[in-house]
Formats: sequence, structure tokens, C-alpha cells
Amino acid sequence: MKSQIVLSLLVTGLLSSLGGCGLAETGATAVAEAKTAADEAKQGKELEEKVKRDLAAAEKAEAASRAKAEEASQ
Repeated sequence: MKSQIVLSLLVTGLLSSLGGCGLAETGATAVAEAKTAADEAKQGKELEEKVKRDLAAAEKAEAASRAKAEEASQ
């Protein structure tokens, strides 16, 4: 029990000293930047999937158009 109190006080003191030197803000900034990067990666993946779907739809439409043109020419 006594060691938990001492550990809590030590951690509190350490965090207070880190907060004073700006390290706490640096950590918070790093977390925010990591979240932003993760969001951008997710958006990039969603865009990639959309482009693949659009490309597949365009290829399907082109194939249908070509088949229709071949039918008309016969």
C-alpha cells in the first residue's frame, strides 16, 4: 500500500515536471498527428476502392458498347 502511494506521488511529480518543459504537449501533438495520418490512410484506401469500382464499371460499359456495336455491324 505504501509503495503504491510513493509510486503515485513519483508519477505525479514526473508528469508535472514533464508538463512544465513541454514534453506533455509534444506527446499530445504526436498522438494527434498519428490520428490524422491514420485518417488520411483510411481515406486513401477508400478512394482506391472507389477508383477500382469506377474502373470496373467503365470496363463493363465499354464491353457492352463494343458488343452492341458488333451486333449492329452484322
